Amino acid sequence: MAVPFSIDLTDKVAVVTGGGGVLCGCMAKALGECGAKVAVLDLREEAAQAVADEIKAAGGTAIGIACSVLDRASLEGALDTLKAAFGPCDILINGAGGNHPKGTTSKEHLYKEDLDSPAEGVTTFFDLDPKGIEFVFGLNFLGTLLPTQVFTRDMAEGGSGVVINISSMNAFTPLTKIPAYSAAKAAVSNFTLWLSVHLSKVGIRVNAIAPGFFLTDQNRSLLTNEDGSMTPRGQTIIEHTPMGCYGDPSDLLGALLWLSSDAGSGFVTGTVVAVDGGFNAFSGV
Repeated sequence: MAVPFSIDLTDKVAVVTGGGGVLCGCMAKALGECGAKVAVLDLREEAAQAVADEIKAAGGTAIGIACSVLDRASLEGALDTLKAAFGPCDILINGAGGNHPKGTTSKEHLYKEDLDSPAEGVTTFFDLDPKGIEFVFGLNFLGTLLPTQVFTRDMAEGGSGVVINISSMNAFTPLTKIPAYSAAKAAVSNFTLWLSVHLSKVGIRVNAIAPGFFLTDQNRSLLTNEDGSMTPRGQTIIEHTPMGCYGDPSDLLGALLWLSSDAGSGFVTGTVVAVDGGFNAFSGV
């Protein structure tokens, strides 16, 4: 694949969780293009292997590993497989995450009639399922914390390493209807800052990328209709994105490669880089 610029990651070992998805799969391929040995981790083994195969077909080195970021034993098994194949991790991309319908309201605003005469199938704030909230927080926050615990111990012992968490512009400005996801991503950003300080004395840099709106398998049906036109929510997003379009997965690669490179960002830690077409900067007027 074409990368915006090349950095030398020869002999570096990169781990990408959620690597079978659209955005993190693109990141994994870019790291492979720059010479890293890439372990693509995903809950779906076939998706992880498909991305690894693409990296290898392009002349890179990669393996696909089925792994749950919420299961420490699964993560430790993935670490064993990684070390047997490539050695310890040098670059960790925490990309696994997502939302759940049980952490989502049906409407953007609460109206009194929703309380007095609730419509069938409408989920208000008061109806949110704690289990759904727990799932979203677990996947996004614990799904960042646990892989970091497992894959950065070798970094700490070796005195160097890079962690890049995937947050969201929701962490800056929460979107309507998705309180659990917005709050969970805010937790990821806050954890990024905390961890950057905590690991600073053992040579590990910790930063995050906060993507804006990109069409993925998870949100495509929410933002576009079957004919490719935008849904009302998708139209609102575009109207509030100064650059007037969705991002392309390749738009994330500049920030990814910069933060991955000790030569390029060796004095950068504890920052969250928004890649959102100006969405967070726009007040709506």
